[in-house]
Amino acid sequence: MNNQLGENSPPDILLVDDTLNNLKVLSRVLTVQGYQVRKALSGKMAIQACQMIPPDLILLDILMPDMDGYAVCRQLKAAQNTCGVPVIFISALDAGFDKVKAFDVGGVDYITKPFQVEEVLARVKHQLTIQQLQRDLKQLNQRLIRSNEELEQFAYAASHDLQSPLQSILGYTSIINLKHQDALQPEVLQYVQKISNAGLRMKQLIQNILDYSRLGTGPNELVPVNCQEILEEVLENLQGDIAACGAVIKAKDLPMVVGDRSQLLQLWQNLISNGIKFCDHQTSPLLEITFDQDKSSSYWCFSIRDNGIGIDSKYFHRVFEVFQRLHTYQEYPGTGIGMATCKKIVERYGGRIWLESTLGEGTTFHFTLPGDETRGNS
Repeated sequence: MNNQLGENSPPDILLVDDTLNNLKVLSRVLTVQGYQVRKALSGKMAIQACQMIPPDLILLDILMPDMDGYAVCRQLKAAQNTCGVPVIFISALDAGFDKVKAFDVGGVDYITKPFQVEEVLARVKHQLTIQQLQRDLKQLNQRLIRSNEELEQFAYAASHDLQSPLQSILGYTSIINLKHQDALQPEVLQYVQKISNAGLRMKQLIQNILDYSRLGTGPNELVPVNCQEILEEVLENLQGDIAACGAVIKAKDLPMVVGDRSQLLQLWQNLISNGIKFCDHQTSPLLEITFDQDKSSSYWCFSIRDNGIGIDSKYFHRVFEVFQRLHTYQEYPGTGIGMATCKKIVERYGGRIWLESTLGEGTTFHFTLPGDETRGNS
């Protein structure tokens, strides 16, 4: 086990007991099992030993002069370098009250004297295993964080570098259409148009990947943002799509929140354009935007309800995953990144996003954002 005594040294256990015979017995038993054992005859000695080199585990007596085990544990849990060290109380006190107090001050286990050697070894092994698993999990999380950061950096760099050659492809197809249209056969012009359309879809995909990868970089910009102004800007951006399908968006006096304005604009635009896009082509899209304040926090809960095609509940888990599409591009154009981007934006500000939907009747997306307390959330 990795500990302060050395990277590959055996687990370090500190025994704390004012009875010398108890220390000798426990020390002998644990040393035979291959553990590194240190001993302290008082609470003060135990604290000094832990401050010098925090152990992997402490076996702590309760009834000691000057400073009892409860006080020792309480002080260790209050110190940053020893708060994570597990403490097993080992005491002649066997009343329920004593055991509850031991756990209240931070103990992880309790052994009653006179103890059985097998029980001590089993409980020690159990706690050390938990400690090792926690270390492994922490290291795994750190590697995962680094891997995600590297992946985001790669996605950003790759997408950025793809823009230049793609722009050349789109530029040349545009030149062919403008200057050589009359000289080319209709079939060739169709191929050129297909290249141009595919290039435009790739351009949108690259832009969406860039937007998604940027969300993981830089600090959170928490500034007051007027959601009503955001909505008006989104409706202006989507004016062509709204007019083309006769969409109606109903909302009134949206509140102030805090966040990065450009990211919140992207969030609202993705959700509203999603509601417009996934209509049944027989009925004009109708979106109703409502909000309410979470009484237990300073967050606003927004809801965007549409009358579209709806989503089968068995696909809910895929909606917010990257590149997960429920329909073909020919049915409903898109890149499969929009909802994943929404989730990342909302969670970046401590909120959450979820949906309710009935197939054939419509979908409601709910999401929470922190309110602007400096302006009374108005």
